[in-house]
Amino acid sequence: MAATIVVPSDITIVEEKMSIGKRRLGLFESTGLLGMLPMLHIHYSKMDKGDMRSVLSKKYDPEDTRNATDICRCRQQAISRSVVSQNFMWGTAWGMTGLCWWSFRRYNYQSRLVALPFIFYGGTFVGRALGDVITFRNAEFARDRFLGSLPAKVFLSGSD
Repeated sequence: MAATIVVPSDITIVEEKMSIGKRRLGLFESTGLLGMLPMLHIHYSKMDKGDMRSVLSKKYDPEDTRNATDICRCRQQAISRSVVSQNFMWGTAWGMTGLCWWSFRRYNYQSRLVALPFIFYGGTFVGRALGDVITFRNAEFARDRFLGSLPAKVFLSGSD
């Protein structure tokens, strides 16, 4: 059995080639990255928060009109929208849980504890939809969504 080697993907190489420096992350981008859970990579088909941070921290020349730079900028904006919408997911879930706790204030603690996990879980779905609408992620093109979902690392495919 051959050893598997993890290498940067093509888009990561293009991003590194087109970047001109480092960009500072915004407040909502930083908190959105903090709210992402760790990822166990089995197939390297998704980006973890470290890869998202590295994509968001690259700076591109605003006067560069090459297609590769445009693709990198679109990818960075799509990832930024995705990361910022995480804040709304967690905020809505905790807000709905708090309102449920407050509305059950006259009941005993057992009735609160039964309802809270379900309300929190439902709040994550409502928060995801709300975050997509607020960050205009629901109106982005399929191309941009696809670029934002490309993995930063892939397995090196050997010639068999």
